[in-house]
Amino acid sequence: MIVTEDTELLDDLLRLCAAAGATPEVHHSVPAAPASSGQRGSWEAAPLVLVGDDAARRVRGAARRRGVVLVGRDQDDSGVWQRAVEIGADHVLMLPDGEQWLVDRIADVAEGVGRPALTVGVIGGRGGAGASTLACALAVTSAREGLRSLLVDADPLGGGLDVLLGGETAEGLRWPAFAASRGRVGSGALEESLPELHSLRVLSWDRGDRVTVPPQAVRAVLAAARRRGGTVVVDLPRRVDDGVAEVLAQLDVGLLVVPAELRAVAAADRVATAVGMVLRDLRVAVRGPYASGLDDREVARLLGLPLAGEVPVESGLLRATESRRPPGASARGPLARFCREFWERALVETGGAA
Repeated sequence: MIVTEDTELLDDLLRLCAAAGATPEVHHSVPAAPASSGQRGSWEAAPLVLVGDDAARRVRGAARRRGVVLVGRDQDDSGVWQRAVEIGADHVLMLPDGEQWLVDRIADVAEGVGRPALTVGVIGGRGGAGASTLACALAVTSAREGLRSLLVDADPLGGGLDVLLGGETAEGLRWPAFAASRGRVGSGALEESLPELHSLRVLSWDRGDRVTVPPQAVRAVLAAARRRGGTVVVDLPRRVDDGVAEVLAQLDVGLLVVPAELRAVAAADRVATAVGMVLRDLRVAVRGPYASGLDDREVARLLGLPLAGEVPVESGLLRATESRRPPGASARGPLARFCREFWERALVETGGAA
């Protein structure tokens, strides 16, 4: 809702609402509540109310509520803060400086943003560790459990997760289509634009020449993915460049997949050092078979990381992939059980997924 009689301010606010994909209700003062009892008026019901500074006195007697923003233009008017207190505003915003913040806030309301997605990154301790396989299995398992699920391929040199899922010809956008993204990406539009494979959405790379996406685009796309709720699984490369750093900054949990052999542990230690500079919650997932003298707890001890568990070896996985069945497709298989138990623990730790 917008409350103002200032036509220039109204034009600006309508422009910002349009940019955020919202259609506001406009009033010159506080609208009257409906005559029928038990119904809230639009002042109380609107998820966000933008009050022009010109209308502050007219809304002074309105019921106090959250989500009121007092919008003005005069940066030197110290009295605006007093007027904000009088109407119970949560924020004071000055245009044009606060335009981007306001667009984001309006878009949050328009999209019905709730709890952000539980976002998990998977990275190999060395080449061939099985990180992509685990990332796919986690996403497939999450979708099978009924959660909104998105799998993100952040490794442009990995061959494409859509291929691993058997969907390289599926219709939908790939990373290069988002290279020019700036500011805010609509989460609903992002989800609808991506290929849907095995009941989850997949953001992968195409077979073109582009192997980089600007960091600001990575930031905008992943932020949009997280706003949809559910789970997001990201398959990460072992190098940390600016784009990967943007992903790491938005992860809730990282899984470092490490084969149980000394050379792999040594390589994983370097990866963990680089990743740990950005990501606080990094855990090790150990994959057998085990070299002499090693077990999963010893690998975790050597790396100085919490143990997420032992990633089981699943017989027939290669044949399943060749037959276009993704990792984790067998709900009774050991890999799916590992993923299901991981999600159960992680969702409890974070308070669940939207």
